[in-house]
Amino acid sequence: MSTQKKAKRSNNTFLELIYNIAIPSIILMKLSGDDYLGSMYALIVALLFPIGYGIYDFIKNKSVNFISLLGFLSTFLTGGIGLFELDVEWLAIKEAAIPLAIGLVVLVSGFWGKPLIAKILLNPLLFNLDLIYETLFNKGKTDEFKAKIHRANHLLSVTFIFSATMNYLLAKWIVVSPAGTTKFNEQLGEMTLLSYPVIAIPSTIMLMAIMFYVVKSVMKLTDLKLEQVLNSEK
Repeated sequence: MSTQKKAKRSNNTFLELIYNIAIPSIILMKLSGDDYLGSMYALIVALLFPIGYGIYDFIKNKSVNFISLLGFLSTFLTGGIGLFELDVEWLAIKEAAIPLAIGLVVLVSGFWGKPLIAKILLNPLLFNLDLIYETLFNKGKTDEFKAKIHRANHLLSVTFIFSATMNYLLAKWIVVSPAGTTKFNEQLGEMTLLSYPVIAIPSTIMLMAIMFYVVKSVMKLTDLKLEQVLNSEK
């Protein structure tokens, strides 16, 4: 039970959206004017929220996740572009580089024989892995199952490449003002807010489709029912 509660606490999507998207975006859009914090201090305050949440999550879970580390890097790079007033082209490149790097890692993991999607989806908290693997072995379907997982891994890589492309286009379309200005911060906040419906939701739908593909593949290869595949006890 404690493991289940810990997993739920460490994946609070609502808090992640509030601290990493909503609050920073509102600060950048509403407090960047000279009458309030100013462009530089608004950007610093906005960055404190995702950084603070990341530190809190690290202290609570006592471990560093690769994707979380890329999120930290993304936050610091965004702050650096604004504070050092770099060309806004670097923002578009940075926005595309993070999901592209993840997509390449996912793709390469498949060629190494250790597809990352297996670690992400084939979780003993979700699936009855002992029953699944035993049934696959008895039916001689293990190799076919591995092929399905590799295909799902390629689809996951495509999802991140889609995200990288959309991030780049969104940044190029919205953030056009010079870095370090009030307009830049406002546009950065607008881009962050729009990134959720424009990028995150389609990506989530794609991930759900991949999850459905894996579950259906397991059920087809093992002839097990859904309640047998899923680890209902946990």
